[in-house]
Amino acid sequence: MSAAIALRADAKALAQRIAWQDWERTAASLDASGHAILPGLLDDAECRSIAALYERPEGFRSRVVMARHGFGSGEYRYFAYPLPAAVAMLRTAVYPYLAPVANRWNAAMGLDVRYPEAHADFLQRCHDAGQSRPTPLLLRYDAGDYNCLHQDLYGEHVFPLQMAVLLSQPGTEFEGGEFVLTEQRPRMQSRVEVVPLRRGDAVVFAVHHRPVAGTRGTYRINLRHGVSRVRSGRRHTLGIVFHDAQ
Repeated sequence: MSAAIALRADAKALAQRIAWQDWERTAASLDASGHAILPGLLDDAECRSIAALYERPEGFRSRVVMARHGFGSGEYRYFAYPLPAAVAMLRTAVYPYLAPVANRWNAAMGLDVRYPEAHADFLQRCHDAGQSRPTPLLLRYDAGDYNCLHQDLYGEHVFPLQMAVLLSQPGTEFEGGEFVLTEQRPRMQSRVEVVPLRRGDAVVFAVHHRPVAGTRGTYRINLRHGVSRVRSGRRHTLGIVFHDAQ
């Protein structure tokens, strides 16, 4: 099989895996807890190929060493345009399934912003506002590294959901390094949740806040995410943020 045919076959397989996810269950999980797991979104070969890109800095626009900025310990690189084919497909093909959830959430929270059906149209909105730097990123953690709780906002135009795909196998390639979410609830203590992932699984989660129905109407819960300390090995993660940065 030629490289071009293999590339088309891989793209078709990835598109099918995206389409075959249980998106109704995903929406229900997002509504209930602010996150949802997409099992087996990438296969092992895709995970290894994307993780290996970290050693090819020509494909990235910048590198961030977390400790220099108080973000934690470890490092990550932001991809440059044009994005790698698999990264671009994840961004453009997953977005249409999430846009209805985002629009429903904004309506529930009394926010006027609505999101178009196509990701290209939303990116054009970002670029027209001066947000033109790509935000998909590849993160690398070694033993002792971690990521502090944070939010990936980047500018005025923010898509309220994002996605992280675990590229390394827990228990084999690394220990520790769990994906962590916190919810800051009004007049209550924060709730913490550890999201179990295997290599190739993705987690979709709220970027900033989400609506929750209370006894006196709908209110907003503020969310942050991070990664616990890696105890051994090396952990790679692909981050998919749907809005671009200033």
